[in-house]
Formats: sequence, structure tokens, C-alpha cells
Amino acid sequence: MKGGQALIKSLIDQGADIVFGYPGGQLLPLYDMIYDSDLKHILVRHEQCAAHAADGYARASGKVGVCIATSGPGATNLVTGIATAYMDSSPVLSIAGQVPTHLIGNDAFQEVDMIGITMPITKHNFQVTDANEIPGMVKSSFEIALSGRPGPIVIDLPKDIQEQELEEYRDEFLDIPGYKPTKKGHGLQIKRAAQTIIKSKKPVLLAGGGVISAGASSELKKLSELINAPVTTSLLGKSSFPEEHPASMGMLGMHGRKVANLSVDECDCLIAIGCRFSDRTTGKIDEFAPNATIIHIDVDPAEIGKNVDVDVPIVGDAKVVLQSLIKMLEKDKNSPDTVKWLDYVKEFNESCIPRISFEKDHPLKPQQVIKELAQAVDEDTIVTTDVGQNQMWMAHFYNTTKPRKFISSGGLGTMGFGFPAAMGAKVAMPENDVVAVCGDGGFLMVCQDLATVKEYDIPVIVCVLDNRYLGMVAQWQKLFYDERMSHTHLGEVPDFVKLAEAFGVRAERVEKVGETKQALKDALKSGEPTLLDIIIDPEEILPMVPPGCGLTEIVGEYKVEREIPGEIRYKTPGKSHEGGD
Repeated sequence: MKGGQALIKSLIDQGADIVFGYPGGQLLPLYDMIYDSDLKHILVRHEQCAAHAADGYARASGKVGVCIATSGPGATNLVTGIATAYMDSSPVLSIAGQVPTHLIGNDAFQEVDMIGITMPITKHNFQVTDANEIPGMVKSSFEIALSGRPGPIVIDLPKDIQEQELEEYRDEFLDIPGYKPTKKGHGLQIKRAAQTIIKSKKPVLLAGGGVISAGASSELKKLSELINAPVTTSLLGKSSFPEEHPASMGMLGMHGRKVANLSVDECDCLIAIGCRFSDRTTGKIDEFAPNATIIHIDVDPAEIGKNVDVDVPIVGDAKVVLQSLIKMLEKDKNSPDTVKWLDYVKEFNESCIPRISFEKDHPLKPQQVIKELAQAVDEDTIVTTDVGQNQMWMAHFYNTTKPRKFISSGGLGTMGFGFPAAMGAKVAMPENDVVAVCGDGGFLMVCQDLATVKEYDIPVIVCVLDNRYLGMVAQWQKLFYDERMSHTHLGEVPDFVKLAEAFGVRAERVEKVGETKQALKDALKSGEPTLLDIIIDPEEILPMVPPGCGLTEIVGEYKVEREIPGEIRYKTPGKSHEGGD
């Protein structure tokens, strides 16, 4: 058995039957061996899309997603996708070709130091120097990627190692010094947390992506109902808690919902689970949850106390820790004031829910588009988003009920993520409908992979929210830079329908109220990859917390005017429309 064959066998042994990749000179031996193997390979049209597709595969399935690229520019094109997976704790294995071992360090053609480049953006990386190492490296990569706090792994694979004969195929775990993630939380700390919660009168649960990674959604819901605590989430925590539940407050932070921001500001006990307290979640640290005793549960000890001072730190797996915490809390009754608190938050939340009833004329509002999208899909539909306004409109107005059904780039904020992530999610979960909601700017960065979904018949639906602006940057220019719109208008090209049709992909333009729902239903029914070019109002923005401000300092809030009995019509300067929290 040669090194390349050992790699293929190791991937299949670990359950990775599908990889996303792009060949090149330093991977010719490996690709020649893939030709006769049982490993299914999907040829993307850009290596960055391979990394994002592997990421979408991982987030949708909970398994490791695998991508492959050749050395030099092929490998460096993976870097944005690797960094995206690192920031969002997604288990992705990237295999990068490398020049032969005797040329490493000689500045050979298409040589780059992928170990050095990716060291800050991977959980671990390997460079193979002997083909006999490959089975152990692959097995260890899967274990490291999935255990503890998930994350991406890179294997740097020199060309000559791919052809080297193995002495013996041994897939034993490698010894990784210092890597021993803690699953079970410290008993005394869990007891302290339980005592703090029992005494609290206004508890709030903050769920991050770690709840989803740990499979702890049912425990989160049980804890919320046990202690009468409303639940807010980070962007990556969205889908960890059913948003139709009366205790759900939606997303917290700079682009979060008013009810979540103000409730966290008022609470006396904040229980954060699998959340890294990013700046987009907390706002100004000095003003974050000023009245609260903070309990932080996280499997990564480096996150506890990194950004926010914590009163009760608990290192451990979210599911395991919550199970222990619930057992303790079931023995005691919490304060009766928590019932009043939850009722208060529910009432406040109800007052913030937008009543959307737009006139059937132009321009089409994104809130209406998302309302219709939600009516066209079911609870098992996987929705991916790109980054920017489209992402925040979805976070606000699209409710999720099950984990792993909302996939988005959080920490890195990667434009172009949504479409290839949807491609990977559909490959991972072929029985689920998959819809990508993208901005026009982000989609243009990865539109070449329409060829991939057509060639491999991957029936994802791409909804391009077309306002001809780099929407979030333009929003900031409007709010904070005196409407000086510096280089954020995308112009009038391309025609997205013609672009999709050039790739042989079904396409339709949507411009009016009611058309999104029907077009999306037709697209899902067709079983074909489809692009919907949805023309939306370029002036529409959401309220937000300016950078450096506290969570209660929301700008751009809609003013309420009673114009129609039983409905709320919101006004922003210079325009009138409905919708918006």
C-alpha cells in the first residue's frame, strides 16, 4: 500500500466517504489513486468553496468535513475557509499537497509553508514525513477535530510521501501532549452555580454554538423551563433553542433583538453556555450584564475569563455539565419571583414582535421576503446564510426550531460562505431541503460553483437578496459616516438570472409581495438546483448597537405610528414601512 492509498483508506475507515477538492501537480499521485477508489470526490470550481462546503457538511451533520487542495495557491485558497471553521469551532480536515520532502525549504515551485500559515487558525496541524504515519495522523485528526471544542485540522502531504510504500498499516492514535479535554465539570463549581441560580430572581440563559456542538439542546430547554429563565443566543447559538418557544428572546448583541439586549442588561444571573463572549455579543464590556452574577460553562478553559469576568467558571462539556446542574436544581425550588420575571419578559417580547403586512407594490422589503421563505419551508429545512444584512435579517425574522438547521459564518464574517456551505450541507443531508440566503456581493465571490451544483445535481436553492449594495458596509456608512457611500454600490451587472442560466441552472426573478413563497415552493418541488434573484429595497436597514457602545444604546430604532387599526406601521426618517424589532 502506498501513502496515497493509505490516506484514502484512512478517510473511509473514519466515515468520510465524500471529499470536496481541486487537483494540482503535487497531488497527481493521490488523485490517480482516488480514480480507482470508493472515495466520492466532488470537484469544486474554487478551493475556498471546497473548504466552505466541507464546513457546511460538518455543521449540518456533526461529522468531520474533508477538503483537498494542491500545494501553493491551491492550499492558500483554503486558508479563508480554514479560518472560518476555526473561529466557529467547526470540525474540518483540510489536506494540502506539498512539494517533495527533499525540496521543502528550497522555495520550490508552488511551495508554501502551510504549517506556519495555518498554525494560528487550526486546532492542530501535521506534516507527513513518512507514509507509515498517515493512518495514525488521519485517525488522530478526526478525534481531535471532534472532541472537546471542535476545530479544523490540516495535514500537509508531500508529493513523494503519496507514492512511498508503507511497511505496515497501523491506525493507532498519536500521542498529542497536553491535549486532554475535560468533559465532566467540577462538582463544587456546579454546586456553586446551582446555589446562585436558586437565589436569583431574574435569570437569563445565553446559548452559544457550543450547545449545538455538544448536542445539549434538550438540556438547555429543560433548564430554561426548570428555572423560568428566558433564553437568548449568540449568532452561532441560533437553532440551539426552539425560537417558537415562549421563553425565546432571539439573538443578543450588536445586531441582536431589543428584548434580548435589555433583558440581559436587567438580569441578576446570566448563565452562558458554550459561548465565547465575542465583542459582537457583549458590546461595551464595562456595561455588559452590569447587575448579573455570571456563570460560564465551556469545554475550552481558555475562553473562561478571556473577555468577560466570570463569577462561577465551569470547564466541561455543555451536555454533561447541564445534566449534572439540572439534577442538583431539581432537588430545590428556585425563587417564585422567576415566574414574574419570565412573564414580564414574555410580555415585553410580544410587544416587540413585528406585524408585517406590506402593500403589494415596490420596493420589496427583506422582512417580507423572509416571512414568505419561512412559510415555504418546513422545520427540517437547512438554511445557510452569507454575511451582512442578509445574515442579520435572517437572524431576526427567521425562526428555527431544531439544531443544525441554521448555518452561518460568525467569528470571521466570511462573505461567500452561504452558497458553498449549502452545497456541503445538502451533500451531508440529502433528505433535507437546503436553502442558501445570500447577499448579491457575497454570492458574486463564489458564483462559479453554480457549475458544481449543476454538474453533480446538488439541488440547493440560492436566494440572492439583490439590492446592488454591499449592504452592511453601506448600512454603517449611512448610520455613522454621514451617508458618504464610498464604493459600496455594486452597479447594475450581472443579471443573476442570465448568469445562472449560463451554468444551466434553473432561475427566476422575484420582485413583488407573494412571489417569494411560490417561487421557493416551485424550486423545492422541482428537485433541481435553482437561483432566485429577489429584488429588495436598497434603503432598508435594521436597528443596531454602534461599536463601542453598551447593548441598550440602540440606534436606528423604528418609531411606532398607529395608522391601521390592529397593525403597527414603523417609520424611519424619510420612509414609511412595517416590520422590524
